[in-house]
Amino acid sequence: MRQDPVLVSPLLLILLLFVLGVLTPPEVTIDRLLPVAPALAAALWPVVPTLLLGLACLVGVALYAVATSDPSLWFTAGAISAVTVAAAYASHLRLQREATLTEVRTVADTTQKVLLRPIPRRVGPLEIATLYQTPTPHARIGGDFYALADTRHGIRLVIGDVRGKGLPALVVAAAVLGSFREAAYEATDLTQLAKRLEATLLRGDATALAQGDPAELFATAVLVEIPRHGSHATIFSCGHPPPLLARHGNIDTLDTDDPAPPLNLGSLLTIPCRPQRFAFRAGDHLLLYTDGVTETRDATGAFFPLTTWAQEQLTTAPRQALNNLHYALLKHSGNNLNDDIAAIAIRKTD
Repeated sequence: MRQDPVLVSPLLLILLLFVLGVLTPPEVTIDRLLPVAPALAAALWPVVPTLLLGLACLVGVALYAVATSDPSLWFTAGAISAVTVAAAYASHLRLQREATLTEVRTVADTTQKVLLRPIPRRVGPLEIATLYQTPTPHARIGGDFYALADTRHGIRLVIGDVRGKGLPALVVAAAVLGSFREAAYEATDLTQLAKRLEATLLRGDATALAQGDPAELFATAVLVEIPRHGSHATIFSCGHPPPLLARHGNIDTLDTDDPAPPLNLGSLLTIPCRPQRFAFRAGDHLLLYTDGVTETRDATGAFFPLTTWAQEQLTTAPRQALNNLHYALLKHSGNNLNDDIAAIAIRKTD
């Protein structure tokens, strides 16, 4: 067993009861609390140590009963025997559940590595860092997604958020990511790339697997294309929160003039949608994020002031900026983040 103060608490409990038994009058039956020790061990120890602890308590009480000729102690011995057997079985069940949870976490970790493949810290002239956070401690991935593809057309990124939570959102996110990783190398521009992502969801494969209403399974996304050379980049928004651009201490919100509807809602399109170019020079910082960032609330219900935060923090290195963002979100929410959060910080170097 690991050397941990909590793990030796059953032994400390027995020692405490022994000391109390010595210090209290004989009519105070402290020994009747001894069955608590094996019960506590069941929550911390494997089966065999739990049985041995209960057996030690039973032998000690039995010897003391013989020495003092106190018949009431045999009731305590019987209670210790019953609790020890139950505790051993409870320990066995706990170990089985822990093994199952370990397997589930392993599968979740593998799923995350397959879907959210790590983005390199450096791609061409870009320094990049990512942040991914789910509100459930045991969940490794949710409905938010991101990916990068280094193509002949430039460095292309996508970040998005699937409506809803749980397995349906995960299935849709997996479909979008799979389509992006294939189409990003073939599409000639971001408009065509967005159409390929839209077509993936319109085919119905993802919505059928997600077992949801196709009209309600959609994803917001923003596509970015950054050439390896030059001083401009391009974005294409599909109903997603606009990226932030930091330059010389100024923060610009990159709203697009002709945004597209979220993916899988292309039938609502009434006007042509076009990508938008923006200046992206050496020393500039770009922040892509999902609405879990901006919709984080404090105790009064106020949203997280992302633009104000970016004014002070987005000028640092990407990894440090996202570490600061995560800390700021935890502080703002009172350590109660209740939505998936994804963000990509990019700095262009010389």
